[in-house]
Amino acid sequence: MNDRNINDNEARFSHPDEQDYYPPIRYTIEPQDEGMLLKTILNRRMGISRKLLSRLKMTQRGVELNGQRVYVDHKVKGNDVIEVRMLRESSDDILPQPMELHILFEDEHLLILNKPAGVIVHPTHGHYTDTLANGVVHYWKEQGVQFRFRPVHRLDQETSGVLAIAKNPYAHQHISEQMIRGEVFKSYKAYVHHLPQPLSGRIEGAIDRHPEHTHIRIVTPDGYDAATRYATLDTFAEHDAALVSLELETGRTHQIRVHMKHIGCPLIGDPMYGYAAENPLAPVATTTDAERIAELDRIVNRQALHAYELGFVHPATGQKLLFQAPLPADLERLDRHLRGQAGELES
Repeated sequence: MNDRNINDNEARFSHPDEQDYYPPIRYTIEPQDEGMLLKTILNRRMGISRKLLSRLKMTQRGVELNGQRVYVDHKVKGNDVIEVRMLRESSDDILPQPMELHILFEDEHLLILNKPAGVIVHPTHGHYTDTLANGVVHYWKEQGVQFRFRPVHRLDQETSGVLAIAKNPYAHQHISEQMIRGEVFKSYKAYVHHLPQPLSGRIEGAIDRHPEHTHIRIVTPDGYDAATRYATLDTFAEHDAALVSLELETGRTHQIRVHMKHIGCPLIGDPMYGYAAENPLAPVATTTDAERIAELDRIVNRQALHAYELGFVHPATGQKLLFQAPLPADLERLDRHLRGQAGELES
């Protein structure tokens, strides 16, 4: 087939206007790639998946070479310019709702937020408002722009910290594949009861649902492989507590909370896996420890867990990015209490 055949068949494609597309993603062919097929460049150099490529091929300006539509089995030449365009999308099923957003970074591909504790990321059955998605959609509407709400990863409702939202299918797919390959860096900070032994290490423990209490995860030999690396950043002997840094090798539901409980260091304030939990699997404090533990749990009314850092390669520029989210007020309050500085915070 030649380019004329493409034009003869254009009736089967949609013909959106330029403003209906997101800004193009461009790639210039390097001399060493001359003679390669366009589809090979799209996949190997630009990271376009087969699924996304199929969608791009169904729009008039989805894939262009030097400003012209060509078939993806076309051979490229040095200095050829590829442009990939995706149709704009929206989250019409999400109700826009004003919300204060703590934006760490934003460009045409990504929105990086510092999510507060207590906020659900995405609407769920029976919880259609007051989610981060409602606030983000409202923010975009106020900016006069149109995107679909696409969180790249998850944070529990009561976990605060860095959250990445992709603004288009390419950005979402690109970062998701980095996660699958283990190339996304995620670091958490947590305040835990007791001092981990050893102070730094790696927790290996398969995780699955409890057979009777299915909303609770447990470490079980029959579960899904899970591994967490941790390092103790500070210890508070007077309170028998510690501040730890954690990195996930896998991404199981509630993994950090389950693993820290498994090694005898449940998160302070954890309503599901800590001493404050109201479930039959909650750890039980000794009489001598109960008052001290209750005092710390009262300072925060959620698990003392914060997604502190998130790093990955920008899907369009190839630049390595690292985002940090400062500790929220409730964890700062806990930290000062542990250091004997509570009075400074209250003054």
